[in-house]
Amino acid sequence: MTKLSVNINKIATLRNARGGDRPNVVQVAKDCERFGAQGITVHPRPDERHIRFRDVHDLKQIVTTEFNIEGNPTPEFLKLVKDVKPEQATLVPDAPDAITSNAGWDTIRHKDYLTDVILELKELGIRTSIFVDPDEAMVEGAASVNTDRIELYTEAYATGYHQNREAAIAPYAKAALKAKEFGLGLNAGHDLDLDNLRYLKDNLVGLEEVSIGHALICDALYYGLENTIQLYLRQLK
Repeated sequence: MTKLSVNINKIATLRNARGGDRPNVVQVAKDCERFGAQGITVHPRPDERHIRFRDVHDLKQIVTTEFNIEGNPTPEFLKLVKDVKPEQATLVPDAPDAITSNAGWDTIRHKDYLTDVILELKELGIRTSIFVDPDEAMVEGAASVNTDRIELYTEAYATGYHQNREAAIAPYAKAALKAKEFGLGLNAGHDLDLDNLRYLKDNLVGLEEVSIGHALICDALYYGLENTIQLYLRQLK
């Protein structure tokens, strides 16, 4: 079964909109795990507009499944990851002012940089994953920097799913096969939801984990958090 990691950034966004500590991101993370989530993901950004660096330290103390920290490997981000030592660090090349992640790494152009960063993290026992577009050359480049996994950026799939799902999944299926060829673990994330998740899971060889936040939290407004997590887990069986 593909694992579900719940991204709780939007919980922090809601908290920050009002100030104070409601909703409490630590309690929500505990509840997500209690309701069946197999991981917790956060993506702290430099301006701390949602997840704060303090949150990351607090969450490390209570997450009992898999803690995944995403972000651009700036010196500040790398210090945080090295201090916290999550189970997984996902490297994402997003600009500081990006609303959300919007592109994968050019693993060829940034080979030396990624190789150095990944070596630092792996020496601390942190599994590494890098965010890539569904491009076989970028997957092959990811293998050359010695990452443990890749995370396929699935916005294009989600956008094209309702028009032509076979065409939308095709480059991702090829990228998944290329990852398997090079012995890379496979994650996926971005704009995945209850409509498109099962088809993705059924058509990607070796999909180990999906990270889902925005759609899941939106669904929870209607279905409740516990029921929503169960609905997503059913799509991954």
